Amino acid sequence: MKSKWYKLKGEAISYRKRGYSIRMIEKLLRIPKSTLSNWFKDVKLTRSQTNKLEKKQKNALRLARLKAVLWHNQQKKKRIEFAQNDATITLKKINIENPHIIELALAFLYLGEGFKKNIETAIGSSDPSILKFFVAALKHIYHFDSTNIYCQLNLRADQSPTHLIRYWSKELKIPKKNFKYVSIDKRTLGIKTYPHYKGVCQLRCGNVYIQRKLVCLSKMFCKKIIDKYLS
Repeated sequence: MKSKWYKLKGEAISYRKRGYSIRMIEKLLRIPKSTLSNWFKDVKLTRSQTNKLEKKQKNALRLARLKAVLWHNQQKKKRIEFAQNDATITLKKINIENPHIIELALAFLYLGEGFKKNIETAIGSSDPSILKFFVAALKHIYHFDSTNIYCQLNLRADQSPTHLIRYWSKELKIPKKNFKYVSIDKRTLGIKTYPHYKGVCQLRCGNVYIQRKLVCLSKMFCKKIIDKYLS
């Protein structure tokens, strides 16, 4: 039994012999790909036509990938904006002038990022905003003088200690003289560092009482929430 597209078979084969792709003929004549593939099984294309079709397919694949990346980036941007809007709404409900809230936030930051085995209050990060918050919270909650914070930099082999001491000193508003030690990772010799990476800066306050209180506060708060909502 002949298909309803049979009357277009001659035209379809003519397109194919002229080097048209099956996808192009499918769009032009609205004939299913499976039918076209069956009609074209004995149609031989020249090497030039085959190369041209392969080139078109590669370009089409490249464009499809670019479109997919663009679409995913747009969706990601929308999801980030949605999260930022929700975060803004939540933040408006929090009194950031309440010292207890700031101290609790500092306690959880310390639980995640702070040094807990050392007999001192210390933290390390490559993110300036984390360390800025740490310094600001210490100053506000404990009236800790930032000039009493001592710093250590852990850098990659191609990074300049002088330049990065200047960078972190300016960011954290801590005197350059307080940067007592710079460690260079020799394993990174010959490997180029991304411009945005400024190494890891460690801040050491010496005061072990603050460390102990922050760790106790964060763990006790965790227990309260667990006991209330997970029991």
